[in-house]
Amino acid sequence: MSKAGLISFRAHGSPTFSFAVCPPAALLLICFPHMFGVLHAAIIHGYPIFHVLRVSLVLLGGSFFCNNASHAWNDLIEAPIDALIERTRTRPIPRGAVSRTAALLFTITQALGAAAFLLLLPAEAAIAAIPNIAGTAYYPFSKRHSYFPQLVLGFCLSWGILVGGSALGVAKIWMDTSTLCLLTASISWVVIFDTIYAHQDLADDVKVGVKSTAVLFQNHSRAFLWCLVIGMSASLVASGYYGHMSLLYYVFAVGGSLWSVATMVMSVELNDPASCWKWFSQGFLLTGSAILCGLVMEFVARREETSDLCS
Repeated sequence: MSKAGLISFRAHGSPTFSFAVCPPAALLLICFPHMFGVLHAAIIHGYPIFHVLRVSLVLLGGSFFCNNASHAWNDLIEAPIDALIERTRTRPIPRGAVSRTAALLFTITQALGAAAFLLLLPAEAAIAAIPNIAGTAYYPFSKRHSYFPQLVLGFCLSWGILVGGSALGVAKIWMDTSTLCLLTASISWVVIFDTIYAHQDLADDVKVGVKSTAVLFQNHSRAFLWCLVIGMSASLVASGYYGHMSLLYYVFAVGGSLWSVATMVMSVELNDPASCWKWFSQGFLLTGSAILCGLVMEFVARREETSDLCS
């Protein structure tokens, strides 16, 4: 999946200068899991609100550069395939508006920008980010090797949960059961919306030989998506159970996300690219917002509970 495009500008008498646009939707896809991780860790470990806000702002800045780097890298590697797909052949690299060298240089500068933000965080965050970096580098190649590039993308985006918790200072966060259940739920969420996204190009992908869960399941994709909806909701419930969450979490994070993904899977017309785009662009936002809202409300409730005990 790649929605950020490379845009080139030419000043009069000067060479073309190119950079990648960072759409709000693409940025949110990276920010949501990081914020999930920060809030979840803050709830479990009782971190103060100013520390949570500071870390969240640092991660937001890092996510901006990470988003630019990952999308530029993805556009660079996928350019030969994009040139064969009707919907993507007019992207800047396939049509020659941006050179591969310019795209690579931009990717490197943005990756360095993202790495600079890691210097503002504990060493645990940098260590936790290593699998994410490796997965992101591999992702554009995955659809050539496997029918599950959506799972790779789910890993790349959702791993931000572990980075977010580690950024607060949690050691060995990958050992926490509640966090791992939240990670599993997030991966399922990403696979759901990116499978719907992949259905936009199903006919061309089959013709060209690009692999995806949409290509693998085709007419059985809806059944596959319902299985993911069940798995996602069960993982969120398990995360709440092991994290000793209150009713607020279950109503908003679990109930809200279940309503949004179920509505998306039930309503999307997988044979209609316009419907796939509509439900992808709206559905991921509703689901991510529901989970974020549930975690925020749980965090506030825990703080109020703590204040009452101390007064």
